[in-house]
Amino acid sequence: MIAKTDMPNINEKSAEGIKPEGVPYRVLVVDDSMFIAKQLGQIFTSEGFEVVDTAADGAQGVEKYKATPNIDLVTLDITMPVMDGVSALEKILEYDKQAKVIMVSALGKEDVVKKCLLMGAKSYIVKPLDRKKVLERVISVLKQ
Repeated sequence: MIAKTDMPNINEKSAEGIKPEGVPYRVLVVDDSMFIAKQLGQIFTSEGFEVVDTAADGAQGVEKYKATPNIDLVTLDITMPVMDGVSALEKILEYDKQAKVIMVSALGKEDVVKKCLLMGAKSYIVKPLDRKKVLERVISVLKQ
C-alpha cells in the first residue's frame, strides 16, 4: 500500500488565508451588492480566510468593524447607500489608524480611489472581480 508520504503532492501549497501561526486571517466584507459580497466571500473562504461578517452599507460596515475584534482586513465598496465607502473609510481609520482597508471600485472611479489611498486605504480592487488579482492585492496588504 502506498502512503501519502510516499507520493508527495508537488502542487500542494498552503492556503493564502492562513497566518504563519496557523489561524485564518479575519476579513470583513462591506458591499451593497449581494453578488459581489458573495463572490468575495467565496474567494476568501476558498483560500482559508475567515469572513467574520458582511455589511450592505458603510454605516453597517463601521458598526461591525467596531463590534468585531481582531479584523485583519476590510474590503470596502466605494458606492453604497446610507454611507459611502469614502466616509466609511474615514470613520474606520478614525477608530483604528492601523486598519487595513482595500477599496472595491467599478471602472471609472480612479479619482475617488486615489483620494481613498491618500486617506489611508492600503490598496484597491476593480470590478468585475478577478480571483487572482483579488488574492494578490489582499496578500500584499496583509504582508505590509
